[in-house]
Amino acid sequence: MERINAMVTQIPVVIFSKTSCCMCHTVKTLIRDLGVNPVVYELDEIPSGGEIELALSRVGCPTMPTVFIGGKCVGGESEVNSLHLTGALKQKLIEAGALWV
Repeated sequence: MERINAMVTQIPVVIFSKTSCCMCHTVKTLIRDLGVNPVVYELDEIPSGGEIELALSRVGCPTMPTVFIGGKCVGGESEVNSLHLTGALKQKLIEAGALWV
């Protein structure tokens, strides 16, 4: 968990993703279309990707993508889309300092 915390606490939006996952692509596109520049870790392209994916699963974030906003896990594709549809995603991004609107 310490490694995950170090990766997500100082950056407003972090997405753990896989390059071959269409849901990951959808979430990355949505976040970027809102005007946010997230840090994206493509777990299938980095040497420790499997270890990070296992660590995410152990802390209750078992899906790809896994999105952190303001250092907190908001979930995967369905959770992010639900937040977006209710208008709560934009507010979370503003509160995290990732969006200035």
